[in-house]
Amino acid sequence: MTGALRPPRPVQVWSGRLPDARPGLVGLLDPVERGRYEATADPANRARFLAGCAVSRLVLGELLGLPPADVPLRRVCSRCGGPHGKVTLDVPAGSAHADVRFSVSHSGDLIGLAVCRGAEVGLDVEDGVGTDVERVAPRVLADTELAALHARPPAERPAAFLRYWTRKESVLKAIGVGLRVPLRRLRVSDPELPPAVLSWPEQLDVCHEVRMADTVVGTTHPASVSVTGTTEVTLVRHDTSAILRAWR
Repeated sequence: MTGALRPPRPVQVWSGRLPDARPGLVGLLDPVERGRYEATADPANRARFLAGCAVSRLVLGELLGLPPADVPLRRVCSRCGGPHGKVTLDVPAGSAHADVRFSVSHSGDLIGLAVCRGAEVGLDVEDGVGTDVERVAPRVLADTELAALHARPPAERPAAFLRYWTRKESVLKAIGVGLRVPLRRLRVSDPELPPAVLSWPEQLDVCHEVRMADTVVGTTHPASVSVTGTTEVTLVRHDTSAILRAWR
């Protein structure tokens, strides 16, 4: 029907905790992932990398009807071409799953994965533990956002700051620029208002169409999802704890 409202675009958001990741998950990694895993000296970072790869492979394997270890993932850095850039699904154009897009985020002991079809997606999760808001906020927030943050009672500032932060990072992930664009150059709506981009960084050649949704994953971690396009977003949440623990 002409002029009819389009249904919202569903985005599947999966979350799990690092303690649920078992050593047997290493067997799911491809040679490139295995090399990066073994080269990561810090145990916490190594565990986060393993959990991110495992959740991606387990969830996408179910979607594609493939064993998790056979899911064709590809990482290419947009700057140097090295195998450490944004991870994508490496399937032929025109195949049944060529429109699948996903985004991985981790913070503290929580890992998140957002999956959608037909649009680019960005997910950001933050736990905020140990974050010095007064020190970090000037690097993340635009001047107007920083003034609005400081107008709040001190007890409300950490939660408000994390909501600004997750919105901004999810947007930059969705449009594929990561942190090459300073977060403070991107302005988003006040945390109490529906999520939206108010102004784009001048470093970008174009203004993008993006739709956002806020959520909380793992019951405590604020998160935001951004999807390119003009279709509104609806989130469907899942817990990966059981499938992670199933791998010994």
